[in-house]
Amino acid sequence: MNSNPMMTRTGSAGAAPADLNCSLLRMAVGDEAMAVPIDDVREILEVGRLTALPRTPDFVRGVMNLRGAVVPVVDLAARLGQPPITIGRRSCVVVVEAAPPQAADTDDQAGDDADHHALVVGLLVDAVFEVFDTPASGIEAVPALGTRIDASFLRGMTRARGEVIGVLALDRVLAQQELSTLIADHLPH
Repeated sequence: MNSNPMMTRTGSAGAAPADLNCSLLRMAVGDEAMAVPIDDVREILEVGRLTALPRTPDFVRGVMNLRGAVVPVVDLAARLGQPPITIGRRSCVVVVEAAPPQAADTDDQAGDDADHHALVVGLLVDAVFEVFDTPASGIEAVPALGTRIDASFLRGMTRARGEVIGVLALDRVLAQQELSTLIADHLPH
């Protein structure tokens, strides 16, 4: 009945109990309402000093010092193909941890342990609003038309406070191999 792999992956009807809830962090990225699973969020910070990195694409805003650790900061709007964020008083850095790539995805680099660690990244967003719960069955497949964001960057769509919210697929948005290739191939103007 439900052959959509996005629905199965997100635990919708038939794949998970109807009473299973997902806690999501709702935030603004440009004109879009987005969400990430709260389990992937380490912390939320005010935008502080960012050290710019030369010769990087627009989506790399720089690095920040997080209690002695260097953490890259990605402009989420620019990464999703929108204009870069203009930092304002409500802008935040959401520090997330993206799952490491699966072994099957990195067979050609099996000897490189660095590719098997989780990636800790700060996501620059326009605003953070709240944590809300939604039933796992309430995360629907991304429609083929009608989204301004590449559907591959979304796990699904849900609703909260009367608006449709895209649920980010952090493993795709922060795919280490793809980000490395985009940064290496970038030629500044």
